[in-house]
Amino acid sequence: MRATLLYGAGDIRVEEVPDPRLVHPTDAVVRITAACICGSDLWPFDTKPADGVPTRMGHEFIGVVEETGTDVTTVRAGDLVVAPWVFSDGTCEYCREGLTTSCTHGGIWGYGDADGAQAEAIRVPHADGTLVKLPVAADSALIPSLLTLSDVFGTGHHAAVRGGVTAGSSVTVIGDGAVGLLAVLAAKRLGAEQIVLMGRHKARTDLGREFGATDVVAERGDAGITAVRELTAGQGTTVVIEAVGTRPAYDQAVGAVRNGGTISRVGVPQYEDAPVGIGSLFFRNIRLTGGAAPTRPYIAELLPDVLNGTVDPGKVFDATTDLTGVPTGYRQMAARESLKVLVHP
Repeated sequence: MRATLLYGAGDIRVEEVPDPRLVHPTDAVVRITAACICGSDLWPFDTKPADGVPTRMGHEFIGVVEETGTDVTTVRAGDLVVAPWVFSDGTCEYCREGLTTSCTHGGIWGYGDADGAQAEAIRVPHADGTLVKLPVAADSALIPSLLTLSDVFGTGHHAAVRGGVTAGSSVTVIGDGAVGLLAVLAAKRLGAEQIVLMGRHKARTDLGREFGATDVVAERGDAGITAVRELTAGQGTTVVIEAVGTRPAYDQAVGAVRNGGTISRVGVPQYEDAPVGIGSLFFRNIRLTGGAAPTRPYIAELLPDVLNGTVDPGKVFDATTDLTGVPTGYRQMAARESLKVLVHP
């Protein structure tokens, strides 16, 4: 079968690899019908050393179950399923708490011996704890929105939940990528009254307004912080969602949050140090939260609104390709020519 492999920064290829097979009785083999490129895929695409060891790419997918191990009970051959961006056993203490990203037997697609999802098929460890059956056909018009449950919509929702967004909240979202835009949608869904989107790509911020942003701030740094404060009577918003992962974005979050408020980080951090001292967070009573989104338990909550059309998170996909076009898709996203690329293997 064909799969996407990253050999080094900018060197991404679609090549033949061995077909997946069952290894453990808890495994399933899934034929992938929809996958995508994530903004977080761009970090290794930009930085991976050319060490001769390729990385299997992709961590979001929908597909049809082809085969299951003898211990799998919740899905069977022929089922259409969605998988979260991490696999998990569903039974350990962390999974029972809803923190599937810390599963003691789990992992991330494409790391270790786990297959990547930008491929024609994939072996799914711990199928019962990972896969969620979908009540639609593989050609449903809802597929793009259902695919966002794998990662980006669930991550935006996680950011809003961890930030404490409720009815009447004021929220700033830093970043107009897919996660930032879907954090806007999630905040609106939870009842936020004022949502300030910080972004400078008009097509994206227009979509952000459609998702529920009440204001858009294109400025960055101190100018952006000043603009947010001018929109909030000089105080900042009670919640700031940082959906980029860079130090400048974090610094903007610190400047834009109201005293006593919350910063929720879900952009994959590309830095190790950040101010958390007396002047930045402590004396202002700022709460710092967020983290890797355990999207598996969120699927049950978000799925009904996708199925009934209350939300349409699939609008973040602005380009579609087959596997052959995946390398071009990476380059388009890296150049900000595409927001998020949908892949139909």
